[in-house]
Amino acid sequence: MDIQRDLLALAFYFIVLIGLMIRFKSSKAKTFLLWTGLFFILYFCGIEIQNKTFFILIPLFFFLLFWHFYFKEKCRLRNGWLLNLFLISFMGYVTLVTFVAGSLIGAGILGILGILFIFAILFGIYAAIIFLIGNSFIVLRHESRRLPNLLTLILGLAIIALIVLQTFGPKLLPSWSVILLAIPTTIAVYFFVVFWNFLSISLLYQFNHPKYNQDYVIVLGAGLINGEKVTPLLAKRIDRAIQFYRKQNAETSAPPQLLMSGGQGPDEKVPEAQAMREYALEQGIPAEDILLEAQSTNTLENMQFSKEIMEREKPTGYQAIFTSNNYHIFRAGMYADEVGLKIDGIGSKTARYYLPNAFLREFIAVALMNKRLHLVVCGLITLGYLILAIVNYFFVG
Repeated sequence: MDIQRDLLALAFYFIVLIGLMIRFKSSKAKTFLLWTGLFFILYFCGIEIQNKTFFILIPLFFFLLFWHFYFKEKCRLRNGWLLNLFLISFMGYVTLVTFVAGSLIGAGILGILGILFIFAILFGIYAAIIFLIGNSFIVLRHESRRLPNLLTLILGLAIIALIVLQTFGPKLLPSWSVILLAIPTTIAVYFFVVFWNFLSISLLYQFNHPKYNQDYVIVLGAGLINGEKVTPLLAKRIDRAIQFYRKQNAETSAPPQLLMSGGQGPDEKVPEAQAMREYALEQGIPAEDILLEAQSTNTLENMQFSKEIMEREKPTGYQAIFTSNNYHIFRAGMYADEVGLKIDGIGSKTARYYLPNAFLREFIAVALMNKRLHLVVCGLITLGYLILAIVNYFFVG
């Protein structure tokens, strides 16, 4: 292990990091991530040159594959699989370099990951139960007792039920049927992997930074208070659009038009787009910079009808983005792709206590968009264990 090499590398890393933190005080998290990523690239490339090896080409290949497909079509679930495939290959590469080149830094990375993995194995499930149920009480304290606000509570109770089933099931059931207890566990693991994939790409999508050259900012509607006033949640979407509007105006003196998109529900006195327009006017946005789309009843129609308006207004072409709450923009982007809108979304902040519930709700919605695939996988898992149980009953038991 080349301790002197790695200590010098770490000293260089921290000296530069401190300098960057002092220089860029307003974006410390972004600065830290960018410099840390660049440092690892330089460090591992240096080791490759020193040892005349080319192992780094393996994770580099998966990264370039992810990069290509992500910037080709950002709102695709496959990008999450490619991102996680890159991360797995990178961890494999770090393990290889640690043992082949005697990397102290690599050993440190593996040590940290090992501790986290052991913690997750020993306490992860129980910590998740405590967090989910605790979070559900916080949500219910601030929100209504509707089913969408009970998702963390339901998931926490489901995990408890699964643990009870796996603990007492083998003691109560005949030996051949114990195999069937693996069905809910395997399906739960499958959906955890699918959720992790969704969460990975959804969080990455939060880092969109559209250029200040937009013609339109689509603001996606939501429910109204008493059927006529925007809710705090909807106000945040509009505020995010207004923030972008003002920044582009300051940069280019050519602000985008705000396209308020939302129809009138059966319990609403006015279309959501109209209430959104009134809110924007109160915030000082000129009436000529606001367009209305007041026919849509869901996010897919938001995108479809907004596209029709923008194409009518600028038939020669346009630049556009959309705003919604941060947890919602990835799925909204999927709907935009579905109607042929190649636009990015920017998200407004959501109360932290509500994010677990919100992302679970979004995951369920995205999973239902691919329900046939998930039903087939769950069916195959069930069928496989049924066959094993039958074989065990007739030939083993």
